[in-house]
Amino acid sequence: MPLQNRVDPFGDIHAVDARGMFTGNRGVIHDPTTRRLLKRRWSTNAWIICECEFRGRKREVMGRNAPGGGAGWTELFFLDEVTALSAGHRPCFYCRRERAREFAARIGEAFETAPPRAPEIDARLHRERLASGGPPVAIDRSELEELPDGAMVFQNGSCFAKRESRLWAWTFRGYGDAWHYAELAALDIWLATPATTIAALKAGYKPVWHESAGGVKA
Repeated sequence: MPLQNRVDPFGDIHAVDARGMFTGNRGVIHDPTTRRLLKRRWSTNAWIICECEFRGRKREVMGRNAPGGGAGWTELFFLDEVTALSAGHRPCFYCRRERAREFAARIGEAFETAPPRAPEIDARLHRERLASGGPPVAIDRSELEELPDGAMVFQNGSCFAKRESRLWAWTFRGYGDAWHYAELAALDIWLATPATTIAALKAGYKPVWHESAGGVKA
């Protein structure tokens, strides 16, 4: 039975055996004895994206990883960085420091300010991401062309990642069919990716894609 630790573009957490390219966390949200999620889906506003391998460190997934034998943080997994960004996570300033600095710099560029500190980014994203109660934002088909690569939208419960002139259908194991964005139905299109992250993408942040969408790029 797979553990419930796989995140979809809405930020919801599922039990799926396919793991993905990145890990990350939202604090401690599991019981290390049962290795099951608690009712809460975050214990901190800092939702981060981490490397699956970092300095040879080993962890028991959803086990007891804190120095004192406690839970430590709860390992979550994402298909790719595009998925994690859509779910409202941002790059970790510890294991992905350069990427995190770039993400902050791009936000600063987008809003014509100094690069925000991590708590400022976290506060913005916490207000915007769907999984922490952010309001859904509707767009029409004409606005799809203006979205940056790496932005995700959804329609009738299905998510799509935009890359150039194509919308790639998201699944836990990779991207499926791709359509030109003009082929999506004109009504009931919603943004999954938070507004602050879309601003960073527009300013030039390049997320890492799963190979099923045409190759890994950063």
